[in-house]
Amino acid sequence: MKKLLLGAGFLGVAALMAWGFDQAMFVAPTEATMGDVQRIFYYHVPNAMLSFLFFAISFVASVLYLMWRRSAPERAQTADAWALAGAEVGVVFCSVVLVTGPLWARPVWGIWWTWDARLTTTLILWLIYVSYLLLRRFAEGAQTQALAAVLSIFGALDVPIVYMANRWWRTQHPAPVFGGGPDSGIKDPVMLAAFGWNLLAWAVWGLMLLGVRVMVERRKQRIELAASQAALAER
Repeated sequence: MKKLLLGAGFLGVAALMAWGFDQAMFVAPTEATMGDVQRIFYYHVPNAMLSFLFFAISFVASVLYLMWRRSAPERAQTADAWALAGAEVGVVFCSVVLVTGPLWARPVWGIWWTWDARLTTTLILWLIYVSYLLLRRFAEGAQTQALAAVLSIFGALDVPIVYMANRWWRTQHPAPVFGGGPDSGIKDPVMLAAFGWNLLAWAVWGLMLLGVRVMVERRKQRIELAASQAALAER
């Protein structure tokens, strides 16, 4: 039953993404200044927004893990699973941002990359959470989860800096599309609808992926706990 529901869910997400693609590529009008390359916007910006969401999930879960790791170990392990899953999905979304950004920049700016404040802080954010995942993958020992939680919290401190970078400093990166001033926002309702559909599609996909990863990690934790208890019983 779970597999059936999961399969139906992913089919629904695929249909939603296909609809979003149609809206972005064929329904939304061509932007007057940048032309068709502007259509990357419908993927670049939603992925950036959602990467913040998943890193925030990892941050909150890491804080909860540190709070509960001695007083409520079972809840702490659940929080740790959410922290790891949030970091993994956040890195996926942030990777899409770092790929689509240069693809958009090359025809518009004439360069693939510049050490602009928004770009540089985003790269740092990605590197911190990749380091988190490497720590979780290769480090061993009782303190690995706690060290990873601290690293996740440290990484999350960069999220507001990334968000505010093109507000605090004059940068190559364009001004914020939303909340950037009186003239910001998407004026064309068809463009706004295309953006909204793609944001929804990627959000649903990301949340489903997050849920699956949490379940897989919790199962792994239970298997490891059972194996360690069996090893202790044999001694």
